[in-house]
Amino acid sequence: MKKILTLIIILLFISSKAQNVVSGKVFNVKNEPIIGANIYLEGTYDGTTSDENGSFSFTTSETGNLTLIVSYLSYETFTMFGDVSYMKNLNIKLREDVNALDAVVLSAGTFSAGDNSKVNVLKPLDVVTTASALGDFVGALQTLPGTTTVPEDGRLFVRGGDAEETQIFIDGIRVFTPYTPTTNNAPTRGRYSPFLFDGITFSTGGYSAEFGQALSSVLLLNTINEPDQEKTDIGIMSVGASLGNTQKWDKSSISVNASYINLAPYNTIFNNRNNWIKPFETVSGESVFRKTTNSGLIKLYGAFDTTNFELTQEDINNDEGLYFKLNNKNLYFNGSYQGVLNDNWTLQGGFSYTHSNNKLNVMDSSINGTENSIHTKLKFKNRISNRLKLYFGAEYFATNFTENYSDVTIDNTEYGYDNNIAAVFAEADIFISKNLAFKSGIRGEYSQLFKEYNLAPRLSFAYKTSSKSQLSVAYGNFYQNPNSNILKFNQNLKAESTSHYILNYQFNADRKIFRAEAYYKKYNDLVKYDTEFTNFDTNFSNNGFGFAKGIDFFWRDSKSIKNFDYWVSYSLLDTKRDYKNYPEKAQPNFANTHNLSLVGKYWIDDLRSQVGFSYAFASGRTFTNPNNPGFLNDKTKAFNSLSVNWAYLISPQKILYASVNNVLGFKNINGYQYANTPDANGNFNRRALQPATDQFVFIGFFWTISEDKKSNQLDNL
Repeated sequence: MKKILTLIIILLFISSKAQNVVSGKVFNVKNEPIIGANIYLEGTYDGTTSDENGSFSFTTSETGNLTLIVSYLSYETFTMFGDVSYMKNLNIKLREDVNALDAVVLSAGTFSAGDNSKVNVLKPLDVVTTASALGDFVGALQTLPGTTTVPEDGRLFVRGGDAEETQIFIDGIRVFTPYTPTTNNAPTRGRYSPFLFDGITFSTGGYSAEFGQALSSVLLLNTINEPDQEKTDIGIMSVGASLGNTQKWDKSSISVNASYINLAPYNTIFNNRNNWIKPFETVSGESVFRKTTNSGLIKLYGAFDTTNFELTQEDINNDEGLYFKLNNKNLYFNGSYQGVLNDNWTLQGGFSYTHSNNKLNVMDSSINGTENSIHTKLKFKNRISNRLKLYFGAEYFATNFTENYSDVTIDNTEYGYDNNIAAVFAEADIFISKNLAFKSGIRGEYSQLFKEYNLAPRLSFAYKTSSKSQLSVAYGNFYQNPNSNILKFNQNLKAESTSHYILNYQFNADRKIFRAEAYYKKYNDLVKYDTEFTNFDTNFSNNGFGFAKGIDFFWRDSKSIKNFDYWVSYSLLDTKRDYKNYPEKAQPNFANTHNLSLVGKYWIDDLRSQVGFSYAFASGRTFTNPNNPGFLNDKTKAFNSLSVNWAYLISPQKILYASVNNVLGFKNINGYQYANTPDANGNFNRRALQPATDQFVFIGFFWTISEDKKSNQLDNL
């Protein structure tokens, strides 16, 4: 009898456990049923899926407190902790996953190129496969809308802003001297090789509160986190040679590049408008060391280069020409760390040091300038949830600039300045849904030089209008201290400022993308002065102002035509300024009203070749014609240039490459130089300022030695 009672008790206990039923319905935020949602008790095999009505029901023998999990693709996972016996007739709403691939992206004013970006306007390899770029990342970015063609300069001019209004960062840390030195009417190049970078973000306006001291734009370059294999890259070129090597270990790697450029042989073969005494010569090298730790990644980046040249240029006011000699040495070091503190907190920080020495001789004048700059930054990220992420941090900039000047009347006059800036920033990414997101931030900066504190709010939001399109809006205030040509003579000023307003539409389909962006920029507190060139006798003020407005279009298609990839960009710019020594408000001489770029690349299987072209058009730029009344009262003819390139695979790892800039030989004119005094008829004679060469021809042989015996430099040409 006792055994029978025990058996009955056990059966009743089992029966009672089996009676726990978990049930309910699963909906989305629109109260539409979700079919096929996965529902289960964590740590058990008990669960089910929702039916066509979103309903679910299953029995379990479990008791007590457990976690119920409900998940479905593209929705945030729902969790509920409690007593199983109360998990009945539940109404569960799943919210859309804001991290899904089709979620909205805050992209107003930003172009991205990198494997980790949801919306890529450029691919990493585009930076150096564009025909007109000649391996320079700045040259490739000049094919994007919002940039202005200034062929004799070579730097980035963005949306009516001067080149000094764009700042460049490597792994989030400032680069103070990003361009190689040059002479009049000869374009500069970016100092840093694109071989070591795999991600680029180019913000033409409205950028994050994390970045400052840039009135118009920031360019963010990210070095490769981890190379895929060990390899050696060898390049033999018509202008020099290059050598690169990558070594890998278990948790670390190092990549090293070196190059030597000498234009003496090139100038011997091709005609040049300059009278070179010592042609352009540069030796450069850079390296990236990476170390993976248990919780993060350490990067150490270093680069150096030394450049020298000597020449005499034609000058309408000097029969013997203008003598020019330059010797520049530049060292840049960058260290950064990014790591995970716990499930919700991440840390990113770093520092950079720049040392630049520039020795310049112009006619009888000798100028020797030295700049030492540092940048340190610490940034935290707190992932409160998928829908709310906070960023905040602090940084410090310090620049010491000294210059020594002498000529036939002045002996070794030394002057300079210290420009130290402390900044704090905070920003939040708020995702209301996968169709609507906000970014709100504020940046505070204190200038030790001016004893001035500025607050710069930033705000942007994006709304997804369809599965393939979205609208974005951005607003921000931006500050930047004047450049060294001003601060070395006068420090009793304040920061210049702009306000940006941006409206963006973006359509992103399979291998096709279209962008249209309208903007307005208002400039305040620009520096004005009353002499032709700044000097100790110049009177300075912050009474300058201006505006820039326009619209940019971009279209890229790599699907419609097999093996053919192309993009088209167009910019319309309306801008005027009253700054520097301008007597009145006028369109600056670096601004074009119309800019058009066409870029195409085609792979030919039978010839084992990639051919490409790049066409650039820019309407005329303003200049002052003293034979007519007014200031900046005339315009040059339009700029035209068609560049072509060809890469032939001799074998999987050997490439023969050739490119020609301005292959049709357009006679472009950058401006005019006028005589200081009129002739007998009262007219001022002039000469056209033309490029040193109408065309540039480049030929190179590139050989890769790698573990897989297949890798080559085609993606880097």
